[in-house]
Amino acid sequence: MGSIFAAGGIVMWPLLGFSLVAIALIIERLIFWFRLNQRQRPVMQDILRTYRQAPMDVYPKLRQNVSLPIARIFLEALDIEGASPKQFHLALASAMQAELPHLRRFSTVFATIISVAPLLGLLGTILGLIASFDALQLGDVGANAGAVTGGISEALVSTAAGLVVAIGTLLFANLFRGLYKRQVALIQEYGGQLEILYETHYERMSQIKEETFAR
Repeated sequence: MGSIFAAGGIVMWPLLGFSLVAIALIIERLIFWFRLNQRQRPVMQDILRTYRQAPMDVYPKLRQNVSLPIARIFLEALDIEGASPKQFHLALASAMQAELPHLRRFSTVFATIISVAPLLGLLGTILGLIASFDALQLGDVGANAGAVTGGISEALVSTAAGLVVAIGTLLFANLFRGLYKRQVALIQEYGGQLEILYETHYERMSQIKEETFAR
């Protein structure tokens, strides 16, 4: 492995750095999405059930699960006291927009690695070919066979390394993109259910107030 790395030339060092960064971020994202998907659905079903029966009891449960993005969205929207259903919808939408960057975290870094890694491999290819042609110009091909093959080896290894880093990162980036879209759909689904429950609760409270004033 060490000899292959050395054969790839100087571009192998930034490619190694990119691959280490990509691996660290992939592990962080895998843990994040695993924990989120494991907890979210049962917690949200419990919260919606609680809100349907006793709206005020939902606040402690939301605060207990504030590590979940959807719990933070619900909490922020419900914290607006006396909001009309339309205002509640706007608060929910704005809280959701604020959470989206957290769900897309590191997507720009992944995109950069996917774009730059093949270019570094291409740069290694060019440097390797330049080294090979330099060796050819120095004199007899047979006498410089080692330098010629070394340049070709650098070109091939760096190209392969750049593609491996880019393809590996691309696969996980697409996986995380899919999980992000699924998460957004889930937030919209549960958010819609909470809006219906909020509207029902709001109308009931408005009716009680009107009856109280009428007496």
